[in-house]
Amino acid sequence: MTFATPPVPAGGWRALRPGTRVVVRRRLAPAGPLVSAGGTAYGWTDVIGFVVEVSDAGLRLRTDPVPGRGEPQEVTVPAAEIETAKPIPPRPARRGGS
Repeated sequence: MTFATPPVPAGGWRALRPGTRVVVRRRLAPAGPLVSAGGTAYGWTDVIGFVVEVSDAGLRLRTDPVPGRGEPQEVTVPAAEIETAKPIPPRPARRGGS
């Protein structure tokens, strides 16, 4: 079974709706002494989860861990750390073992 990736809302991450499964690219603190030609080098991480709340302050998500690898947690991503966010399709169903 395949799923189409939902389109990114016209209003960017602020237009995401609660319950939507998303991936958020989060900017981490500057990477110490690493400086690129254009300025400070940043690290990045991605958070996959379901939108719980959207506000001007940022996004609150309930993480979507791989089954058997941890429990969902609530994560707040401040607006200043959001590089991009987009809806993603539901997690594919696991196939039975052979």
